[in-house]
Amino acid sequence: MVEAQQDIIQKKETKIIKGNIAAAYAAKSARVQVISAYPITPQTTVVEKLSEFADKGEMPGTQYLKMESEHSVMASIIGASTAGTRTFTATSGQGLFYMYEMVHWAAGARLPIVTTISSRGPAPPWNIWADFTDVISCRDTGWMISFASGHQEIYDDILMSYKICEDHDILLPKFVAYGGFTLSHTSKPVIIEEQEDVDEFLPPLPDEKGWPHIFLDPERPMMHGNLIMPSGFYNEFRLKIHFTHTLAKQKIKDVSTEFEKKFGRSYGNGLVEEYKMEDAEIAVLNYGELAMQMEDAVDDLRNEGYKVGCVKLRYFRPFPTEEIRQIAKKVKVLGVADRATAFGSPTGGPVSSEVLAALYGSGTSTIILPIVMGLGGREVGLEQQKNQLKVLNHLNETGEFPKDMIEGTFWDGLLEVD
Repeated sequence: MVEAQQDIIQKKETKIIKGNIAAAYAAKSARVQVISAYPITPQTTVVEKLSEFADKGEMPGTQYLKMESEHSVMASIIGASTAGTRTFTATSGQGLFYMYEMVHWAAGARLPIVTTISSRGPAPPWNIWADFTDVISCRDTGWMISFASGHQEIYDDILMSYKICEDHDILLPKFVAYGGFTLSHTSKPVIIEEQEDVDEFLPPLPDEKGWPHIFLDPERPMMHGNLIMPSGFYNEFRLKIHFTHTLAKQKIKDVSTEFEKKFGRSYGNGLVEEYKMEDAEIAVLNYGELAMQMEDAVDDLRNEGYKVGCVKLRYFRPFPTEEIRQIAKKVKVLGVADRATAFGSPTGGPVSSEVLAALYGSGTSTIILPIVMGLGGREVGLEQQKNQLKVLNHLNETGEFPKDMIEGTFWDGLLEVD
């Protein structure tokens, strides 16, 4: 009995905290040097907690900047990162849209900025609940984008992000997204790692020379961000960003492996995380907190005799094309569930459209069922996700798609309206 109890004793510091607070602790653990802040629901408590840390002297040497808008937040972070510092901020929804001009600039300048997004539905109508359309709308900016499905993953993914972004072969900014209110304002246990262990895991803070490719130093004058003519290297600059996203896939895998060895927590291969896929005939690809709930749905249906599995999509950019192709080959039917919209796209959902593009020309015969659900924070319960698996199983057995398909997509959980 004593031995059994010892097995579950958590020796590391564990706090029962909200997802936003986990993000703040991660920035503190990463020893960020510049924080720029403007409040917007539902991310406000991220920067509030960081202001508390800074005010109490718990982040010595950190500059905390209070700005008048989200556009100014990203502009100031760009300046700080250009000068060669480790930076952090957080935003959401309309705030992210307000800083959009600067979002493009950060990627074009190849700055390793890390930003968390407590994702919410875009207005109008006004909505502040979980919906990933905000961060996914930044698909083509050059930023890397990942999804966290739990409180611990928020903390862990921010730490991994700095190691990935600041690698001198990468040097790109990154969004870490998680559902507004579903994760941002609910509380769960989170292990806060010892500072010395985080210091060993992360690269050292940049010194006075800053980054290798861009700096503000009167002793080393350089020109950047200037006008470039059509005959110049604009095409090539863009190609380098695209190529680096491809290169980042292996870096993400390597950092995920290193993180597991250091801290004992695994996130698949870093890009995707499979669950009970060894003998699955049908599966659902999902992201965010609903991907974690889908694991419970899989367990329940496994107990009923269904050969089902699920896959958590951790990265949207870079998109794990090869992993998606291998996953599709394992199953006969694959549901791709979106909690976001891509109006006018082939499926109405951004991830399902990307999956279809990734599978084009791959020779797979897997049936793909795009699913859109839970927009604007509408509740998606366990029973609803179990029913999605049963719909996929029926499709596998009979070849019949759901009767309430709209333009090739299963919009699950719609209200009855005229």
